[in-house]
Amino acid sequence: MIELVSATRCIQCNICVSVCPTNVFDRVADAPPAIARQSNCQTCFMCELYCPVDALYVDSNADEHVVVDEKTLIASGVLGSYRRSIGWSKEKAPALAT
Repeated sequence: MIELVSATRCIQCNICVSVCPTNVFDRVADAPPAIARQSNCQTCFMCELYCPVDALYVDSNADEHVVVDEKTLIASGVLGSYRRSIGWSKEKAPALAT
């Protein structure tokens, strides 16, 4: 389930809003997207996969909210780990159709 949009890393590109198949996020003017409907998250990892700055964390537990600490996630290298695990780097991520 989506647990974090990092305010320190997010560049407000709203790609996560666009790729989410269940409309979990809301756009927010001059701020990172809000996790507005967390219970709708299907844990598909699309938002985390497409985030160009590794600002999102999706926990593999799809059924319950998990409390996370952003500093710990950053220090552990977890942010962006899903993208790396499937062979996408920031340079290799496919472009979104517009």
